[in-house]
This record gives sequence, C-alpha cells and structure tokens, in this order.
Amino acid sequence: MATAALAGAGTSAASGAMAEGNHGDRTNAATPIKHLVVIFQENVSFDHYFGTYPTATNTDGQPFHAAPSTPTVNGLSAALLAANPNLSNPQRLTPAMAATCDQDHGYSAEQKAADNGLMDLFVQTTGHSLTLQQCLTKEGNPAPVTGTAPNYAVMDYFDGNTVTAMWNYAQHFAMSDNSYGTNFGPSTDGAINVTAANTYGSICGPSTAVYHAPPCSAPTITTTSAVSPTPGSPQAAGPGTIYSDSDPYYDVCSATQDGHTSASDIQQGGVNIGDLLDQKGVSWGWFQGGFASPGYVPGKPSTDNLSAVCTSSHTNIAGASINDYSPHHEPFQYYQSTANPLHLPPTSVSMIGHQDQANHQYDLSDFWAAADRGNLPAVSYLKAPAYQDGHAGYSDPIDEQHFLVSTINHLESLPSWSSTAVVINYDDSDGWYDHQLAPVVSQSQTTLDSLTGTEPAIGPVPAYSGQCGTNTARVPMSASGQPEQARCGYGPRLPMMVISPYARTNFVDGSISDQSSVVRFIEDNWLGGQRVGNAGADALAGSLDSMFSFEHPQSAKLFLDPMTGTPVRDGDGGDGH
Repeated sequence: MATAALAGAGTSAASGAMAEGNHGDRTNAATPIKHLVVIFQENVSFDHYFGTYPTATNTDGQPFHAAPSTPTVNGLSAALLAANPNLSNPQRLTPAMAATCDQDHGYSAEQKAADNGLMDLFVQTTGHSLTLQQCLTKEGNPAPVTGTAPNYAVMDYFDGNTVTAMWNYAQHFAMSDNSYGTNFGPSTDGAINVTAANTYGSICGPSTAVYHAPPCSAPTITTTSAVSPTPGSPQAAGPGTIYSDSDPYYDVCSATQDGHTSASDIQQGGVNIGDLLDQKGVSWGWFQGGFASPGYVPGKPSTDNLSAVCTSSHTNIAGASINDYSPHHEPFQYYQSTANPLHLPPTSVSMIGHQDQANHQYDLSDFWAAADRGNLPAVSYLKAPAYQDGHAGYSDPIDEQHFLVSTINHLESLPSWSSTAVVINYDDSDGWYDHQLAPVVSQSQTTLDSLTGTEPAIGPVPAYSGQCGTNTARVPMSASGQPEQARCGYGPRLPMMVISPYARTNFVDGSISDQSSVVRFIEDNWLGGQRVGNAGADALAGSLDSMFSFEHPQSAKLFLDPMTGTPVRDGDGGDGH
C-alpha cells in the first residue's frame, strides 16, 4: 500500500522532497519565532474556563493566588453571577465535577442562544434545559451537586482550582479575552478555520453538514484503496459551505471507524495554509493522537500496521474507554492536496515536516521524534488524543491539563524553546455560556441562520427569520462572484493563549482576534503576508502580535505538575503563582 501511494504521488515529488529534507526550510521568519506550535483543543467558551479569573474559590486543596499585578478580564461580573438574564445564574464547578456532559454546539443553536445579542437563551437552546445533576448523571459522575437550584449545567464554569494550569500559564504568559470562533458552529468548522480561514469551498458533502453542495459519490476510501493525494495542486473551491460536523472524504478512518459512506463525508476545495507553506518550502505538519496504529514506533515505518490505524484508545478520568482519533478533527484530510488517506507513516524521522508519503499528516508521536532530534518543523499543529482534548462528554479539564502541561514542559526542555511560540486555541464553545457577543463581521441569510430577526416561538425556543444580519453586502464574496453564505461570524468567545519566551508576561490582550488569526500569523511570519484568498477570514483577522514582546524576551521557564497544574520549577525564582 505504501508503494502504491508513493507511485500515485509521483516520483518527481518524492525526489524534490528528499532535496527539501536535506536542505531544510528555504525561507526565514519575520520575527524571532522560528517554530510555531498550535495546540488546538475542543469545546470551551472563555467564561467556562476564565469567567472569574483571577479569583478562585480555593476550597478544593489546590489554592490559587494571583499575583497582585494581575490584570482583570472581561469575565463574569457580580451582576451576571447574581442576576443573570438566563434561567439560572452561572455557578462554579468543582474538580470533582470535571466530567460533565456535552452541550449543543450547532451552527443554529449557538446563534439562537445569543438571541439578537441578549445572550439569554443558553438554557433552552445549547443546554437543552439539562440541570447539572442530570448532566453529571449522564456521564456517570457521582459527584455531589452543590449550588442553588435551578442549576442548569450549560451556565456553569470552572476556576483556578480545576483549570489550574491554564490560570498559571495566564499568570506567566499572555492570554486574550477578546478572541472568537471565526464562525458559529462545531468542531469541523473550527478546524477548517484555524488551518484554511474559510469554511466555504466544499465540493460535495451531506446536507446535514454542508450548505449548498451535492453529496459526495464513490469511491469510498478503504484500507486497500485511496484517491491519491495531489501535493502542490489544490482543487478549486466548490460551491458549498461547511456548517456542521461530518468526516473527511480523504480518510480511511471515516469509513472504518465511523461506518460512513462517501455520501456522508465532505470533500473540500480551495487553498489551506499547508498548501501555501508547501509553495514556500516551509516545513510543517498536523500531528494527531491515534493517527498511527497502536504499535507504531517513529522512525520504523514497518511497525505501523495500516489495517489497525484509528483503533488506539485510552481511558479518561470517568473510566470510559475513548478512541484516540477523531476523523472530523483532522482538517487537512478534507483536502486532496494535503490528505494522507491511508495514514502512511513518514519514511524517516528526518523527513517529518517535509514532503513524502505522509504528506505532512502524522501521529502525535512523530512530533516528539522530530522535536527531540532537533528537527522541529516551522509550523506544527498538535491535536491531543480525544480523551485529553477537553471536549465535554468524553474528555474533561483534568485529562486536558495532563496533555497541555506534559506537552509544554517537554517543549520548554528543548534547545528550540528559545525560538518557539505555543498558541493554545479551541475549535468551538461547546455551547457553554459566554456573556460576550462578538461583532458580526460576516453576515449570512439562510434557513440555518438564527442570530437576528424573529418569528413566533415553537415550544421553549423562538424561531427566527433566517438571518445573521440583513445586509447582503456583508456576506463574503468568492473570487468567482458567489456569495459565501452560512459563514455567520464571529462566533462564540474562546480561550486564546500564547506561551513563549517572547510572550508578554501576565498580560491580557483586549484586541480582537479569531481562529483565522493563527493562519494570519503564519502568513505574516513565513509567507510575506500572502493570504489564502477567496474571501478567507485571514484577510480581516486581528493580529496576535500584541501578545508578544519581541524586543524583550523573558528568560524564565514555567514547569508545572501535570497532575495539579501547579509550578514545580519556576525559572525566574518567583513565588510560583
């Protein structure tokens, strides 16, 4: 299978890849950041993790005390905590309540929750009117529920006694309290926006996930056949827009893991950031837990049992066995130009980040094999195994903390840390309550849209007139003159953090950004400001530069305990807040 896939990619591409692998990146970075590591997590609103930052309750055995100079954030005010316009007030979740149930984070549901900017319909829409007790019971979590009834789960939040590492990183590095999903909608939308800045361009896909495109047809990717990748040759954008989750067309796991047929999958056209990096010869990769088979050893391709990819799993803190790999979390597999349909391993560790049969799509273990041997790519996206990605319903902030801390501790121990920046960002809000409505920079008028306008109520949820704003001139227009509908945004507010020697210290950035700001940073740093085009959101995205201090890097390193999230070694000799 590996031989056939290489033949499909073409001999000249393989030969060119070897030359690139020998000579490294052919471009210089515009800033001191030579290595960007994007840790892309799942399903958290800003208020859900940082609503009371920097004040923690400190009743759970891991007291958090912020430095006196800590800036405040646009979080949950006294009025929002005591007299919230929703059906219940936000209430604190203890560490014992970390295993919570998933909320509704659909494109339409999130807009309905915002209710024309009143932000008062979260319980009835994204929360499905579930109480916290019902939510914990659903996950088999026996933790006693505290608080005041009615305590609706969707309104609740964690503080620095549970998301301790996140709060400690905020103390030492930079975070934003004004960063949003590029659009409303769930995981696939966010993954595409953080790598391609545009959910428009679908060639085909199911109507349940793609607006205005036909369903895909055979062939289905199987363990013995695949449509060959087309490195360097992106397909033209199609007429559709992704608005919901469905698996990628170019991924064997879409069929073997989820039982989908081609008609259930999405094939995406247009340019993504991987295509642009390839054009400039800049090393890059997407690294995801569970992409390889359970017995895979980096540097030994023969150990990867290609019939067993998609099968590795781990147990979360609730005792549930969770499959590591989720196909619809892997954005580059939607594009023929950047896909690795059969999950072929890299031909060697030295080729990780460069063009070979893996086509820049890797297992998470490949990232560490390259990083530990001084071969860290210029741009790396990291996706945790599912049980550690933070997605309520199968992951949680405790398992997530283990992944984040272990990853950042390891990166800080490498010689490359002096020129590295880590960005922590999220794919969507999961529907968790957040009080801040984003500016609507991308309008849309479809039957899916529910942000503005009114119709008679149906049950507890009002219907809407199919609008995300009424100005059709504010709908993005494609290069061919087609309106890119179903891109209502910005969406919900999400955490955004920068951890780096060049990050500002204990800094809260109030300038606006979104998921596509990550794409813009890559373009500005390595590609001379080139954009993906076709009305991509990167053209208007806010810069992340205000979270950096390139002239005054900090020498301190912050090492945290993965179990507690508290400092174990504080490089500046400080008090370890």
